[in-house]
Amino acid sequence: MQIEVTAEGDGPSVILLLSRGRDSYEYAPVAEGIAEQGFRVLRPQPRGIGDSAGPMDGITLHDLADDVAAVIEHEDNGPAVVVGHAYGHFVARTLAADHPELVRGVVIAAAGARNYPPHLSDLVTKSADAALPEQERLGYLQTLFFAPGHDASIWLDGWYPEVTRSQRAATTATDKNDWWPVAKQPILDLQSGQDPFRPRETVNELRDAFGDLVTVAVIPNASHAQIPEAPNAVVDEITQWLKTLPA
Repeated sequence: MQIEVTAEGDGPSVILLLSRGRDSYEYAPVAEGIAEQGFRVLRPQPRGIGDSAGPMDGITLHDLADDVAAVIEHEDNGPAVVVGHAYGHFVARTLAADHPELVRGVVIAAAGARNYPPHLSDLVTKSADAALPEQERLGYLQTLFFAPGHDASIWLDGWYPEVTRSQRAATTATDKNDWWPVAKQPILDLQSGQDPFRPRETVNELRDAFGDLVTVAVIPNASHAQIPEAPNAVVDEITQWLKTLPA
């Protein structure tokens, strides 16, 4: 097992976990923005991307969470705040459930509702399928990930099909009750106002479940991609919340 990690800044640790089938390099603007506010920001690559390597078959979210736990332990900088974007929030919340001593707080960025239409997950896979016509993929990307007026073509590239397949299988192999109903640390639920994975009637889903542990913030002109759509707003919301956490 080997995990590639990009690190920036000094201060309390913040881990950025990314969307299904994509790499951590495109999170540089958000990582740099958070680091400038006095934090040590770590971006581990998933298995199968860059120099990160490990079994891709027969794994669960618990295995992927253990990868992140190993990064936090190796950093030896105390418990970390873990930011999980889209698919990354599955791993972040599994980590918080399995290793609560390593997690100071959880940010879930553009997280889907507990239950969303299953065909959306199928369309994510098609979005990453380079064998499909570009215009077809662009339609999926615009529908799933980008709010009107935002350029979905920036995500035509940067997909790792084998990682997409492996991560989806890991989710299917994990009982959602292992992590979804568990909350031991403060949570920032950073939603996108136009996210098909998060219908507006579910805006208070986590707060209703976990009460004052959850802070809800909404970026109105963003969809499921969120990070490339509104990086400055993401940095502002996350850093403001980070500064409210107990030392």
